[in-house]
Amino acid sequence: MSTTTNHQQSQGGRQASGPAGPPPAARYGLRAGWLMMASGWSANQYSALLGAYRSNLGLSESAVTGLFAIYVVGLVPGLLVGGPLADRLGRRPVALTALTVNLLSSVLLMAGSGVHALLLPGRFLTGVGAGALLAAGSAWVKELSSAPFSPDTPPGAAAKRAGLFVSAGFASGGLVASVIAQWAPRPMVTAYLPHVVLAVAAGLAALRLPESRGARPATHPGASSPPAAGPVADTPPTAHRRRFLRAVALLAPWVFAAPAVGFATLPGLVDDGLTGWQTVYAGITTAVVPGAGLLVQPLARRLAARNRLATAVTGLLVTTVGLAVAAPAAALEQPALALLAGALLGAGYGLALTYALTEVAAMAPPERLARLTAYFWTAAYLGMFTPYVLSLLSGTFTMPTLMLAGAVLSVATCLAMVALNRRAA
Repeated sequence: MSTTTNHQQSQGGRQASGPAGPPPAARYGLRAGWLMMASGWSANQYSALLGAYRSNLGLSESAVTGLFAIYVVGLVPGLLVGGPLADRLGRRPVALTALTVNLLSSVLLMAGSGVHALLLPGRFLTGVGAGALLAAGSAWVKELSSAPFSPDTPPGAAAKRAGLFVSAGFASGGLVASVIAQWAPRPMVTAYLPHVVLAVAAGLAALRLPESRGARPATHPGASSPPAAGPVADTPPTAHRRRFLRAVALLAPWVFAAPAVGFATLPGLVDDGLTGWQTVYAGITTAVVPGAGLLVQPLARRLAARNRLATAVTGLLVTTVGLAVAAPAAALEQPALALLAGALLGAGYGLALTYALTEVAAMAPPERLARLTAYFWTAAYLGMFTPYVLSLLSGTFTMPTLMLAGAVLSVATCLAMVALNRRAA
């Protein structure tokens, strides 16, 4: 019996016995969302510990930022393999396997406090697991939040739900890890325990969720869903590829370049006067940056209702202001000003992420949703290399100069987005 038939029969049973709250299927998308939160948590828990790794384990600045960048090296193949696999094999098996890898990565990072050689594979597997989870999980959450599982959820809300859970994980993971690292014993071990608990709980919550690939609303009682789509080509159709390059790819690196500057670069530039509190400040920053991305969602919805391109343009302009504020924050070594810059960069991230996920969901046919989503996340996570690039360039240019240069690039990207997408807005 198909998922759709089961869903309809369960609705019929509830109607016979009277209303009893939302049907279980309506909550499938929310339950799957915890997988996405685990992915975001694993990505950002390390960011809050950069200073702790330097002081507690004696790692150099280049080693710490290099480990930060290795996450992206693992994430890209995780995305590019996980997306097509999820379109071929289904969202459920790929997402649950990716969650297992994601859990294993935290275990390796915990062991890395004693055996430093394990930090590299731990960070690499964090990227692999998070990447495959973002590709398969984003599609799973979106489809479980849509008909036939949750027909009352607006399409735009369904598309953005995965991004909201990822942002919640980003915001929570860094803050919790930093507080534990500041006051708990053996901080390089205990800071990872909350993610282990979250990943196990998310996996248990997702075990009984149905596969969504190929599910369609039934046209009459007792009708079944059509068979799942078969293998698809290795590249998206030309029309989708052109629209993706024009409307998403140009913006995508800014999605994570902005917050990465806010929580990975700025704290180390302004924390000289925070002796003993550097780790907590870094954790607050990793909460403020994605937290601002969550708080800006009502604005994102209003902008999208007026003009779909307005969300992207506003996101880039807010990012520009954030980088402009970051320049004097770095020059004057002002933690409060850096926190303001981080909040602006986080707001830019939230607007850009909302626009991109909504655009991808609108342009992708169901049988290519995970694949096209993976392409977006791959392009977005290229922005995570920004702190490493800035550390390399800082030997030639001052950080304030680099921040202002980033602001100019953000404006240039905004102008290019308007020029390329004006007719389709």
